[in-house]
Amino acid sequence: MQTQAKLAIDKKSQIAKRDYTPEEYLALEERAINKSEYHDGEIIPMTGGTTNHNSIIINLIANLKFGLRSRNYSLFTSDVRLWIPETRRYVYPDIMVIQGEPIYQGNNSTIVINPVIVIEILSNSTKDYDRGGKFLYYRSIPEFREYILIDQYSYHIEQFAKNSNNKWVLTEYDSEDAILVLESVEFQIPLRDIYERITLEIVEEEMNELTDEIQE
Repeated sequence: MQTQAKLAIDKKSQIAKRDYTPEEYLALEERAINKSEYHDGEIIPMTGGTTNHNSIIINLIANLKFGLRSRNYSLFTSDVRLWIPETRRYVYPDIMVIQGEPIYQGNNSTIVINPVIVIEILSNSTKDYDRGGKFLYYRSIPEFREYILIDQYSYHIEQFAKNSNNKWVLTEYDSEDAILVLESVEFQIPLRDIYERITLEIVEEEMNELTDEIQE
């Protein structure tokens, strides 16, 4: 989940165990060197992402920027925070697509609330959360209509799209020749372009992360 950064789900990585208000979190985040998410009172530190993670984001942003040029969409990466009011969460999605103008939380131009598409790059430490609880939280956003999950170690993409009956439909792509076709915007991209210059194996950074988790 980020440029990036990935959520450290292990409770041992959380900072001082007490409930924080959203205002306290934002004040701390303003001064922090590293990013953290806010989960209904808890502040969750985030860790750095792999080179695969970062390269996939760059590949997608470059193609989305070109494909949606001169159209009424805004693109944001994980430097922009998303506020989910129903579940009181601040998170940093890898990529957000917003139709029309971004709606900010108050006067803070670093926090938006109205993505139509969210894209997350999966890591071994966060994939269950991204598929489960995080997707549940995203679904509380009225504008949200499409969720893309990208495996960074194999040609595999999961696309969840909300249909006209408000049902979420899953489509999976698992070959280099497959073409991801977005449902919420007029855009398509071959998987080979998403995975351009990506090493499809577990790289050293991720192996170190897994080793640390096992030791803890």
